[in-house]
Amino acid sequence: MENTFFATCPKGTAELLASELAVLGATSLKIRTGGVAFAGDLGVAYRALLWSRVANRILLVLGRFPAPDEAALHAGVSGFDWSLHLNATGTLAVDAVSTRSRITHSQYLAQRTKDAVVDQLRTAEGLRPSVDTVAPDLRLNLYLDRDEAQLAIDLAGESLHRRKYRQRQGAAPLKENLAAAILLRAHWPRIAADGGALIDPMCGSGTFLIEAALIAGDVAPGLLREEAACARWLGHDTALWHSLREEAESRRAAGMGRIPPLFGYDMDPRVIEVARENVRHAGLDAHIQLEVKRMQGVGPGADLVPGLVVTNPPYGERLGTREQTADLYRALGAQLREQFTGWEAALLIGEASLGNTLGIKAQRIHALFNGAIECALVRLSLHPEFYRLELPPGSARVARAQQRTSTSETSAGAEMFANRLRKNLRTLGKWARRNDVSCYRLYDADMPEYALAIDLYQSDRLWAHVQEYAPPETVSEDKARARLDEALAQLPALLSIPVEQVIFKRRQRQRGAAQYEKIAEAGNFIEVKEGGLRFRVNLRDYLDTGLFLDHRLTRALVGARSAGKSVLNLFAYTASASVHAAAGGARQVTSVDMSATYCAWARQNLALNGYGLPLHEVIQADCFAWLKNAPEPRYGLIFLDPPTFSNSKRMIGTLDIQRDHVDLIKACLKWLTPDGTLIFSTNHRRFRLDAAALGECRIIDRSRETLPEDFKRNARIHQCFELSRHGE
Repeated sequence: MENTFFATCPKGTAELLASELAVLGATSLKIRTGGVAFAGDLGVAYRALLWSRVANRILLVLGRFPAPDEAALHAGVSGFDWSLHLNATGTLAVDAVSTRSRITHSQYLAQRTKDAVVDQLRTAEGLRPSVDTVAPDLRLNLYLDRDEAQLAIDLAGESLHRRKYRQRQGAAPLKENLAAAILLRAHWPRIAADGGALIDPMCGSGTFLIEAALIAGDVAPGLLREEAACARWLGHDTALWHSLREEAESRRAAGMGRIPPLFGYDMDPRVIEVARENVRHAGLDAHIQLEVKRMQGVGPGADLVPGLVVTNPPYGERLGTREQTADLYRALGAQLREQFTGWEAALLIGEASLGNTLGIKAQRIHALFNGAIECALVRLSLHPEFYRLELPPGSARVARAQQRTSTSETSAGAEMFANRLRKNLRTLGKWARRNDVSCYRLYDADMPEYALAIDLYQSDRLWAHVQEYAPPETVSEDKARARLDEALAQLPALLSIPVEQVIFKRRQRQRGAAQYEKIAEAGNFIEVKEGGLRFRVNLRDYLDTGLFLDHRLTRALVGARSAGKSVLNLFAYTASASVHAAAGGARQVTSVDMSATYCAWARQNLALNGYGLPLHEVIQADCFAWLKNAPEPRYGLIFLDPPTFSNSKRMIGTLDIQRDHVDLIKACLKWLTPDGTLIFSTNHRRFRLDAAALGECRIIDRSRETLPEDFKRNARIHQCFELSRHGE
């Protein structure tokens, strides 16, 4: 009989759990908050109990019902036949969680749920189930969200991360299922199958080593538990469970001989003794070698097949000051570069910024949670051609993609991607040449499977600026990377440019000050032209290049409206619109932005075109605050192009453009001359202009006419409005 189940897991690992469950025979997989919903028979759930390396709990969902109050909760729980699950003399425990509901107290929820079960099972003689919170015959899980309850049987009984081999632990224990998830993320199964070794230079209590051995040896982690927690549940199928355990034991016997060399080191003899004890309880003392050694002395033997270095380096209070932490990470990076050429590495660190001190460019960074602590999994490829390659930041990623795909056949999807790019080059290239456009968007996720934005910048050479949109959680990491590799590997040849002229970045939604942060330190600028004007762009150091290509026609509109006027450019960024205004005949242009970096860049763009003080001024300030204290001169044209959201420390409060646009526009209108014009633009995809609140204005929607040809595939890339007090 098919049932509905829900498997919980550590935050950031649901995709891995879904892949595990699919292999175990689960169907109807859906990634949800906190885990994965799936369907299957009882055998699928039992296999998950035995084999899942990532899950915390496996819940058999009995049903859902409304529970806005205590009476409804009691009625809903009483609606199930509890004699199918528990004897009147049995023991019971209830775990409850409430979110966004009127009943908020989880302990109260658990008590009322227990009461409903006990009331139904109480016999005429007064026998009734009792509570046992440690090892109950039946453990229930109640989840209440928006007054709707989901009631489930917890087949695991306790968190599955407790493998039962850990007798003692260090000061900062790493949960077993999180360690397994990290190994899966780092492709340890493939590395182990190829005979690659594993080394943990700061092994602590040995969790990475033990989990790596279990994975390589095809050992089900559930075999380490003496009894299934669901064994005392009345619905338990004893014969099925025993047959699946026997199958797992047979696989363990066959797989233990395939475990590659595993080495763990730590400078503290007491910690190594704890690790040895845990390894013995896991039955792996013949497969894992442990030794007291400082990290700086760790290196692979010459006879080892290069494999994986994995560790959870200490940080923060575990080590001491931040300077000590940085010194350790620098030493670790040097050790990896010098001793582990050809290996892969996976480091779980407390702060992603600490990865910068390693001196090795990260191949991939994943957000993970060790309990409630947010961590970063930094994956490195320790091949000299990757971290010593004389290529710009981002181009090395393209080179790696070419190397990965050089021996593989081109997939049908990759060929379709190449054909789409060739078509765009013909059609958009012809349009760009006809309209003297030297920088344009060639491709914008035209094929959803290849979620890239590709912009071309023509200077003395042609450059490709490539950004990957984060794939949805439903797309596995391996599939997303394979598609990305396919796309990147083809770009240099398709565009007829060398690999160093392809710059790759990962684009994610930026909030607040993050939009101003560097992602590299190359400091390289190229010069491009737009409408006969010159601009400095930086393809490497920032997520944005300094020239928003979708605003090309908006800047032209600003220029066309500027003749003879004083112009104010708010949130001016690199002042590209100010340059257009000055070229359009503005009497003077004032540009305001709160970033010192972009103000300096703005002055360079103005000077590059022959504009500067005293007529064309750049001011570093919070635009909101500056508007309140602006000097007396009025402006005939104001260009307002704020970010969607900002919580920069330089600002007073936060900016949310949907929430704040009316106040911001009204503040600007006060500084317009009677016949002045405000051009307001936003890239907020779901923005709605509150025209009713701006009733004193004449509003013209310029969104369609300011949408360039190369962005027409996404009509909501930006919105643009022209506002005036009395019309023109």
